Amino acid sequence: MVSKKTEMDNRPMLNLYPDSLGGKLQILCDLLEDSKFSGAFSAVYVLPSIYHSDLDRGFSVIDYDLEEKYATREVLEELGRKKLYLKLDFVLNHASVASPQFQDLLEKGKKSEYSDFFIEWNEFWSGYGEMTEDGYIMPAQEYLDLMFFRKPELPFLMVEFADGSRAPYWNTFYQEIRAGEDYHTRYSGQMDLNIKSPKVWDFYKETIEKLAGYGTKILRLDAFAYAPKEPGKRNFLNEPQTWEFLEQVNNLARRYDMALLPEIHASYAEKRYETISGKGYLTYDFFLPGLVIDAIENQDGTYLELWAREQMQKEIYSVNMLGCHDGIPVLDLKGLLPKERIEQMIALLVERGGYVKDLHGSKNMYYQVNTTYYNALGEKEEALLLARAIQLFMPGKPQIWYLDLFAGTNDYEAVKAAKAGGHKEINRTNLTLTEFKERLTWNVVLKQLEMLQFRNTFPAFGYQSRLSVESKGAEMVFTWEKDGYVAELDVDFMDMSFSIMAKERGTQTGTNILSR
Repeated sequence: MVSKKTEMDNRPMLNLYPDSLGGKLQILCDLLEDSKFSGAFSAVYVLPSIYHSDLDRGFSVIDYDLEEKYATREVLEELGRKKLYLKLDFVLNHASVASPQFQDLLEKGKKSEYSDFFIEWNEFWSGYGEMTEDGYIMPAQEYLDLMFFRKPELPFLMVEFADGSRAPYWNTFYQEIRAGEDYHTRYSGQMDLNIKSPKVWDFYKETIEKLAGYGTKILRLDAFAYAPKEPGKRNFLNEPQTWEFLEQVNNLARRYDMALLPEIHASYAEKRYETISGKGYLTYDFFLPGLVIDAIENQDGTYLELWAREQMQKEIYSVNMLGCHDGIPVLDLKGLLPKERIEQMIALLVERGGYVKDLHGSKNMYYQVNTTYYNALGEKEEALLLARAIQLFMPGKPQIWYLDLFAGTNDYEAVKAAKAGGHKEINRTNLTLTEFKERLTWNVVLKQLEMLQFRNTFPAFGYQSRLSVESKGAEMVFTWEKDGYVAELDVDFMDMSFSIMAKERGTQTGTNILSR
């Protein structure tokens, strides 16, 4: 395949919801005129509540038209004029119950033109199990044993149609049934798409064309690994079906000069990141958030160095991060950090106010810790600045969560309001115009922006640059070089101090850019 990843720049990218700063994306356009903020980013990743959606803060998409109370096409065009390109989500595995396709199915049943757009559970499992008294097929145990589940119960929603008939449809993620309401509004949830249907591929093609029209250059593929399904398979990362499916999507995106960023969480030991990179795609660095915390807390950059060297040696082109709209990944660290250091980190983050999310309710399969990164670091400004400096000097394209940038703390009231399953709201606080303008005067924010402006504009950085990383005890040195330009970060974990030096092409001495 022809890879797009080598053509991407690795300059910083801001990550936020469309309403994270002041309630609408236009506020970000205005903020980019502020000298303290301008020049810090090359791209913006706007989460999918920018579309019409009804659940999971955007990831249950009704359709991919813009939610105009948050963002208009004119605002996206303005971002383009400011030389910021977009990273947007495409949720390949599922669509909202409120989507026009599923609503048509509810109305017309088997007569709907979308009758095969979603996966009818009983048709899928016909011949592989026994029909129950409740009207759904229970797959034989030999098939159940192979499957990967995201929730304790079987992944289907029993749906009632306009004519009173009922049928189960595949539903990997969220669902809710409201007793007594009209069949159009009785359900909320995310219904899995049938990728064997030509209509689904028409939908994929139309959606990618629409997102390209918004200015998308990086397309994040949410939940892509759940889409290919076969009886007798795990139905998560089925091989080779997953990679064949991904290449089909890439063929559509390539027409619009888009790079794909497949999103998947798996342990380091499974080497999924290496497989994705080897097939020519950008990959997420879900290891960095935990590695940075581990290095700071243990005053030891050994594992950071190992991971940085591996990325450079294997030419793994990643998007890295500290915080994000989800929690801090810990499942991913298995096989990279010793088990006891992972467990120590989890205990520390919980002590500092975080919530552990376990994988489908299993207490021995930890998945992530929900917390702001600032709280994860003990609300220490020096630790947040050091973490940011390390992120900007590690391999990859730095993705910056807005709440980290503004030193946000855990939002326990939001968690309480969201009730069961609302732990992620701890790190999704919307900042008012007054709040983030005030924070633009904070030293911890200004210092981060200063580093970001340097990282975004200095020519030493790039996917094709040379990077050397050395750790010795509590000290680390990162050195980027390209075309005679040199950028160096010196770290001392003992006192959480660091300095950034830059050397212009043709000069013998460097200039101190920032020290703490």
